[in-house]
Amino acid sequence: MIAGAVAMWKALPIAQRRMIVLLAAAIGLANIAQPYPDLAPLQHGPTVALVLTAPWLLRRWPLSTSSIGCIWLFLLLHTVGARWIYSYVPYDDWARALSGHDISSLFGMTRNGYDRLVHFGFGALLTLPIAEAARRHGGLPLRWSLAFAFAAIGLGSALYEIFEWLLTIMAAGETADYYNGQQGDVWDAQKDMAAAQVGSALALIALLRRRG
Repeated sequence: MIAGAVAMWKALPIAQRRMIVLLAAAIGLANIAQPYPDLAPLQHGPTVALVLTAPWLLRRWPLSTSSIGCIWLFLLLHTVGARWIYSYVPYDDWARALSGHDISSLFGMTRNGYDRLVHFGFGALLTLPIAEAARRHGGLPLRWSLAFAFAAIGLGSALYEIFEWLLTIMAAGETADYYNGQQGDVWDAQKDMAAAQVGSALALIALLRRRG
């Protein structure tokens, strides 16, 4: 069993192996002096599962290093957000330390917008790997694979928002509120889904221009 796991690991391109290792290191760093330890397993658990199963998944359904890079970047964005349960990512503190100005004032933001960035990244960064998987493993032609990816982003966004809604119903009120990151915005779910679709649409335009 161990020999098989080692063989699967060695069969991956070295760039993909490095990305898996770097993501695992990022998850470890994100949990040092974890500010929200009660929510950390819920936030980081799926990413840890992906890291552990990545060699098998990529052996079974290989993707190009470009697609894996997109997934890796999205998961890094998520890992940063997960450390501060999204609603409290201190990007304004970082911006003030670097430039003396904060991002919220610059753009007139009244809420922490990091979660919206990650929803946008979900669409912008995962459209390529979904389209490649549909073409390579599903046999779809190029344009149909792109259409499938755009639809899959919409479906994935909607299912995630439904999951958050169910969590809000089942979990303790404060825990659910911290996890779903609504921050008092009753239209948060719709805006998140729109951000993902805009990201996917921009990715499709870039892909079509590159291939056109």
